[in-house]
Amino acid sequence: MARRRFGHAVTRPGRNHGDDPVEIPVARDLEKSPDSLRREQEITFYAREYPLESFALEQSASVEWADNIRNEFSPETAELYAEFQEDMRSEIEWIRASGNLEPTAEPGGEDVSQSIRDRARELGYSEVGFTRFDRRYIYKARQSDVRRGLPNAICVALEQDHPATQSLPSIEAEEAQGATYRRQATLVKDLVAHINGLGYRAQVSGPTWQFGPMIPMFVDAGLGQLGVNGQLLSPHFGSRARLQIIITDARVTYDRPVDYGVPKFCEICQVCFMRCPGRAIQGQRLWYRGVEKAKLIAKRCRPVMTRYSGCGVCMKTCPIQKYGMKPVMEHYIETGDVLGKGTENLEGYELPDKGYFEVGKLPRFDTEFFNMPTGRAEDYLMDELQDKLQAATSDEEEEVAWRAYRMQLEHTLNRQTAVVDMGMDLGVWER
Repeated sequence: MARRRFGHAVTRPGRNHGDDPVEIPVARDLEKSPDSLRREQEITFYAREYPLESFALEQSASVEWADNIRNEFSPETAELYAEFQEDMRSEIEWIRASGNLEPTAEPGGEDVSQSIRDRARELGYSEVGFTRFDRRYIYKARQSDVRRGLPNAICVALEQDHPATQSLPSIEAEEAQGATYRRQATLVKDLVAHINGLGYRAQVSGPTWQFGPMIPMFVDAGLGQLGVNGQLLSPHFGSRARLQIIITDARVTYDRPVDYGVPKFCEICQVCFMRCPGRAIQGQRLWYRGVEKAKLIAKRCRPVMTRYSGCGVCMKTCPIQKYGMKPVMEHYIETGDVLGKGTENLEGYELPDKGYFEVGKLPRFDTEFFNMPTGRAEDYLMDELQDKLQAATSDEEEEVAWRAYRMQLEHTLNRQTAVVDMGMDLGVWER
């Protein structure tokens, strides 16, 4: 490939507090206006007519299914998730109640963006940005939980351990993810105390209990762009960024979306698309709810995630995650090539029962592997009950079917307060 022409440069704060700023070059052929990736009227229409809902509720049938499969196929992962849920219980309670904390001082009225940014960086957050809190991205079940009068969003990201992430899929990587969530839950208490100390209210979204999707507001705050793998590709650590949003009434200055060249780079790269074990990633973007994105195929993704410790091959094989955005973009300008593409260093991975998969090789699964229930668990259980009643040949068999249905339904409703997988959003918390 040939050298690419330089388009523009993006200057970002260094990875850690006190580091020198970094300059990320973007090739001219990768330039694309962030405004061209979204249609505001469509986003508003879908938010009004078809409000977003948590995966834990909309696809609760697969949550139940995944628990059973995981216990059988990977009991050590199931045990890790159970421990994580128990460890996070008190932290989640604090996060849910954070909006009730009173300011501890009188507000001065000045712009406090830099004060908040500095404190977040001191605490260890590598990415900090400010934007409008977009209420179109609140889950339907969370509408009543999110305080009014907090119009601004502080977007903060913490880095997941790099070496552990390169071992995906693995228990080690899942442990690293859980450790990052735990650290988020601790650090955000200090950041909220700082905001309260400036005289303002704050309410926290994440980890584990969140208002809704966070990536759109991180993009608005200039902290990365959406990758083909469905993850935020942040400047310093790609999709290893673990996200939190704090909404507040503090006076802040909004950042703006940044063209890092990611959308067009993903079209050229395609490594995550080619290496996905379940063939769940679509290589081409389409318009979905007003955003141009590559839509993942859940029925091809979740069965692999369930059996292989959350999978994450799409994260592992992303060059921006592995090498960082600056080296990847510099290499592209110099050579026209994707750094690491076609090498075992980037693309190789191992599945415990299937062995190692080198470049160009993918695992094979039979059709039954992907048989997964979809939709809400209560609807799935009702369909299952109707099938059993139709097949019943006696009153006794009907009564057995009804008893099983009632027990399973009660279990399902109780499970709606549990953490899904490693830290995915909770369902409806008991009020």
